[in-house]
Amino acid sequence: MQPLPEFKRVVTGHDPHGQAMVTLCGATPNSVALKAVPGTVFHELWNSPHSPAPLDNGADPSTQPLQLSPVPLGSVIRVVDMPPDSAQPSLSVEDAAAVFAEIGQQQAGTGHAEARHRLMHRTETLDYGIVTEGEVWLVLDTEEVHLKRGDVVVQRGTNHAWSNRTDQMARMVFILLDGRYDAALKAVLP
Repeated sequence: MQPLPEFKRVVTGHDPHGQAMVTLCGATPNSVALKAVPGTVFHELWNSPHSPAPLDNGADPSTQPLQLSPVPLGSVIRVVDMPPDSAQPSLSVEDAAAVFAEIGQQQAGTGHAEARHRLMHRTETLDYGIVTEGEVWLVLDTEEVHLKRGDVVVQRGTNHAWSNRTDQMARMVFILLDGRYDAALKAVLP
């Protein structure tokens, strides 16, 4: 299995005269390798604490502890490296629960012994996911979609999991926005 290429994060801001400038350039300072799923790495690029997002020269918010979902009215952009499913063939329900606890949202995990995938989860967020390396399967309650590099998913608070059924690493970029379920939909969700 070939490792994925390094990538650079560039953050812009303004100098004291209001001129555009690069304020940060290089690797993200917060890359978290998940203990419960070896090979999975969350690279936190940036987050915003609310909307509209503050446009300032403030501190780097990505150095905060990893949280799966953004804060209320917030947003997150991250890169996730996904190993082949074969690298974790015996992932138990308990292991899956440990994954969500490790990323600060244990209640998001919906995987159980009969689930289509042990890492099924649901968050009250609008997520844009872009495959940038490899192939990934989007697993839903009753169907799945095979995704290749360049494919984009708009995930609207659904129960889902990501599955890498190849023998190579995969990478996705995710942009997560805090969301709210419509009352009628919320009434029928499990």
